[in-house]
Parts: sequence; structure tokens; C-alpha cells
Amino acid sequence: MTEIITSFADISQRYAAAFVDLWGCMHNGVSAYPDAVEAMRAFRSGGGKVVLLTNAPRSRAEVARQIEGLGIPEECYDIIATSGDAARTAMFQGAVGSRVFFMGEERDKTFFEPLQIVKDPTPIELVPLDEAEGIVCCGPFDPHAAPEELRPELLLAKTRGLTLLCANPDLIVDRGDSREYCAGAVAELYEKMGGEALYFGKPHPPIYDLARRRLASLGDLPADGRIVAIGDGIATDIAGAAGEDIDSLFITGGLAAEETRTQPGGQPEGGALGAFLQTAMMTPTYAMGFLR
Repeated sequence: MTEIITSFADISQRYAAAFVDLWGCMHNGVSAYPDAVEAMRAFRSGGGKVVLLTNAPRSRAEVARQIEGLGIPEECYDIIATSGDAARTAMFQGAVGSRVFFMGEERDKTFFEPLQIVKDPTPIELVPLDEAEGIVCCGPFDPHAAPEELRPELLLAKTRGLTLLCANPDLIVDRGDSREYCAGAVAELYEKMGGEALYFGKPHPPIYDLARRRLASLGDLPADGRIVAIGDGIATDIAGAAGEDIDSLFITGGLAAEETRTQPGGQPEGGALGAFLQTAMMTPTYAMGFLR
């Protein structure tokens, strides 16, 4: 049974560390949520460790610069683990070959910058699709266009037997009032067409392995029972927590605001939340409208 809480402080003393989603929990793609920033600052002041766990297809350094610009200061978190870092490691270890076709926005090409932690990295060359050994997908070329528009490229890729490396398993995000498609939506379509996709972000194990390693670098690694995952993605944050056997706090005012009838600044309606969770076949430990 999911417990609806009013403040993270109601439960924070039970945990030594929190794996916290960014988009939808700490910010809306345009600016930070001040209450969420204060909640994490207070958790840290009480001795808790905050790992920002994001499906962003970029390095932690890039994410740190981005969120600083959104109003999320360094003092409200300890370390960052990104889907981009986990996926880049796999790419430089040769997961999709050396000659790759890139899908994403121009700004996402920083994905191919050298990664020092990989010894003897696979040399990566960006090539046209008909010359590629694999695909690296950081998202659609146009995040506002439906992934179906990429069907011709994906059909050619499937025909050639190419594996698609998905750098961000999220399906959608809301940037302010605008909804955008992510790499996960492209990978989902590719798999439905019969193609093969590799995933490295939530809810898949590689990013949790990375998060634990980065948490351990701060000191002793807490037991799983002392870690809570916080996020608004039922199929990513909450499913990932369930797969890792750690507690979870579902933020209903993000992606599922309409389904859970969570008004701005408010709490989910109990009946709507129950129906949504039953359909999703998920039982987060806790739920609240917005992180505070």
C-alpha cells in the first residue's frame, strides 16, 4: 500500500541516501522547484547523501552546468550519475561498433567527447546510416516531432541488423508547458519494428551500478534498505527502484499529474492515484504531489 506523505522530512530520517530524479522533481526544464531544492538541502544538513540520478544523455559535468543555470545549487546535492555516462562507457567499450550513426540534436554530440575512465577506448567515427555498424540515439532529431517520423531510418537500420544504443530511456519530458519526445520513445518504436536496443538509464541496472559506485566514493555505501529513490516516472524511477529492491517516493505532479489529478502545488487524489498505480502495476513506497 502506497503511503501519501506531505513532506520528504516526514520520512527522511529513515534513509542515509536518496537517488533523486531531476526533470519533473527538481526542475521543470525551465527553472528549479525551490521547495525541492530546500528539501534536499535539509536532507544533506541532517547527514543524508543526495545522488542526482538522471536519464540525461550527457556527462555529469554538463548536467551540473545545466542545473546550475536552472537554479539548482551545488549545496543541495553530493554527486551526479547520468544515463549519458553509463551509455558513453558502453559505447567506448565497443557496444555498437566503431562506425556509428548519430540520432539526436546537434547539442548532444558532446556525447562523443573522450571518456578517460575507459582504457583503450574503441575509436568512434560518425558516418551515414548506410555505412554504420550501429546507432547512438540521444533523442529524435526534433524533440517535438513524433518518433514515427523516423520510421524510414529505423526500417533501414533494422534491415541492416544494427543495434541502437539508447542514451536516455525516458519516453517524454515536459519542458515547462511543452511536451518533448526522448530517446526512449525512438528505441521503443525500433524494438516494436523488430530492432535491437541497448539501454543504460533508469530503470535498467547499469545506471544504478554507476549511482552506487559514485555514492560509495563519498564514504561507506549504505544498505539498500537505507536508500530511497525519488522520481516522477512510473516506468523509469519507480520501476527501477522496484528492480533494485529499494524504497521509492513517487512524485505525482510531474508526468502523471493529469492521471493522478495532482493540481499545481497540491497532492494527488487518492482514488485517481490508486487507479493509476493499479494500471501501471506498481506500488511505490510513498507518494506526494511535489517534492518538498
